[in-house]
Amino acid sequence: MTFSNFMEIFVKGCPLILTGLGCAVAFRTGFFNIGAEGQFYVGAIVTTMVSLYAPGMPPLLVIILALACGFVCGGLWALIAAILKARFNLSEIIVTIMLNYMVINFLGYALRSFLMDKAANVPQSEKIDVARQIPVLVRASRFHAGILLALVCVAVVWFLMQKTTLGYELKAVGLNRRAAAVNGIPVVRTVIYSAFLSGGLAALAGGIEVLAIQKKLIEGISANCGYTAVLIALIARNKPWAVLVVSLLYAALQVQAGSWQRQSGVPSSIVNIFIGLIVILILAKDIVPYFRRKEGGSNAS
Repeated sequence: MTFSNFMEIFVKGCPLILTGLGCAVAFRTGFFNIGAEGQFYVGAIVTTMVSLYAPGMPPLLVIILALACGFVCGGLWALIAAILKARFNLSEIIVTIMLNYMVINFLGYALRSFLMDKAANVPQSEKIDVARQIPVLVRASRFHAGILLALVCVAVVWFLMQKTTLGYELKAVGLNRRAAAVNGIPVVRTVIYSAFLSGGLAALAGGIEVLAIQKKLIEGISANCGYTAVLIALIARNKPWAVLVVSLLYAALQVQAGSWQRQSGVPSSIVNIFIGLIVILILAKDIVPYFRRKEGGSNAS
């Protein structure tokens, strides 16, 4: 593997780390957020708009403001499903999937109307000013400062989960909501916190992708990493450091698959098949003990 390919692993892994973290935080409380894809797009849209239209201010401040606005808007977007779940007991899976379609179609409308670059013949936004882009840290590669921010987020989420009262409440609610409520833990508020943080992390991935890689807003910018994040969170068992490792391994497979396809003609889609088999094996690990217990109960009777 060349040095450039090695650096590319971190580039492709960055959005997977953040969206995977987002899913892991939500899954930890039993809130099945399947909307990381849509939240990624919310972050990308808001970050682009702030970067393009923010008034004259220091470039670093614009980058921070754009990413922060994207984080907040992504969190608020995820709160829609959390509130509907808490208030009307609507399935968060269905709601988040529908929200994905809404924001993806809104992106298509935006890129053909008020966000469209008038000088381009394709639906895309204007290019973000170089000074307002996230800088590349390693020459002759695409390794950018956003990757370091993703690593910081892993450490922060781990600390939140393992060392704070909120982290304890998140885990307690995920294990048994009724028991958590009996012990005085505010279940609804805890789920809302986890949904906001989950959506914000996924949106942050979208903002970084715009400012560091694409430098403009385009359709299909996520490359379905929001859906891949669900698999990553499941494989990592919702553990932050495991999300980091699984994301980088998946990114390494993607990079290597590209080389296999160019050199040997092996389809790059084989990576998705391989990941699917891993998920099935993980699920089978939980299913086998269930059937063993069932068989033991029937023999005893």
